[in-house]
Amino acid sequence: MACISKPFNSTIFHSHSSSQFPRHLHSNSFTIRCTSTKIKSSTVHPLPQNHIVIGCGMTTVDFLATVDGYPKPDDKIRTTSSKVQGGGNAGNALTCAARLGLKPKIISKVGDDAQGNSILEELEADGVDTSFIVVSKGGSSTFSYVLVDSQTKTRTSIYTPGDPPLVPDDLSRSMLLSAFDGARLVYFDGMSMEASLFVGQEAAGNNIPILVEAESPREGLDELLKLADFVVCSTRFPQAWTQAPSIPSAMVSILLRLPNVKFVIVTLGEDGCLMLERSTNEDADLEERNVENFLELLCKEKDDSLAIPTCIPSVATKLRSNGIGTVCGRFFIGTAEKIPDSELIDTTGAGDAFIGAIMYAICSNMVPEKMLPFAAQVAAAKCRALGARTGLPHRTDPRLASFLC
Repeated sequence: MACISKPFNSTIFHSHSSSQFPRHLHSNSFTIRCTSTKIKSSTVHPLPQNHIVIGCGMTTVDFLATVDGYPKPDDKIRTTSSKVQGGGNAGNALTCAARLGLKPKIISKVGDDAQGNSILEELEADGVDTSFIVVSKGGSSTFSYVLVDSQTKTRTSIYTPGDPPLVPDDLSRSMLLSAFDGARLVYFDGMSMEASLFVGQEAAGNNIPILVEAESPREGLDELLKLADFVVCSTRFPQAWTQAPSIPSAMVSILLRLPNVKFVIVTLGEDGCLMLERSTNEDADLEERNVENFLELLCKEKDDSLAIPTCIPSVATKLRSNGIGTVCGRFFIGTAEKIPDSELIDTTGAGDAFIGAIMYAICSNMVPEKMLPFAAQVAAAKCRALGARTGLPHRTDPRLASFLC
């Protein structure tokens, strides 16, 4: 299954807050077809009716530098370009969602330092509601050094966590009820796990759908995943978490272990993504298929000559993974845009852009055949500029017209 085995080398990658709170808080056979989307000029479709989303997780300042080659020990090299910009999984994904037209609110924590002020100002300028960010007096904000190699098109990140971290005691139930007002979706980037679990339990108790990003197994993530309705994983996560022999087998295992999850997406960098959607109406007459063989046949339907993102869907099928179990679902292969080398600048935050687009798609009730190319298009736009946010497209971007009309 060469089409899904390539290592992933970039970041990963359906109201207003209440006035009673201060602005910032302190302390058988199957059918296959390939769908592609051509960009055309048209009027942008109205926003989804429920377009308030909540994000809980990390927001940072990124110090970015582009170099002609990654330095060797004791080397001194010169940058070819540099930028200081907001970062962090949740901060980036919600900025993307805001530019697409959603109304995001972020639950996070910063220090009352210059970096914290910069984080707040940048999020607010992009339309992200920062009323539920806790500002720690005397604390330090999270920051990262990001070195972008212009030759290999890779990036290396050195992350320094803020102090003190976000904890449940920073968040009251009344505050969360205000944040949840009108929310269509709550997203977790898998950071600040104790606080995320507290927020997730409250969201589940209020019947708000939950999207969880899973980059790597970590303490507390299992409990958060049990609350999830949707899961987006990095390439490495599924097998690391399930110990399954392959990514497709691991995806079957995830749906079996997490019976509330409607779909799981695994991002594959420049190789696109895989999605397994649970089928609610299981047909007893469906033939049971080995999941790896099934996906191998689906992969053969990819048209490698297409530069634009596409989606290859299957019909509902009983998918068996030997030694793991069987689940009834639909597989989708999403391809990535083929970005010319001259246009590919930086993959930092590509996965965050993808998730921001998935949030929009869920709020819009997009079908997977449209959702996956849309998210890939948004992520590709991001990769054409330095930093996680510079290239994030706005709703009016003509490259998105065919998805939002």
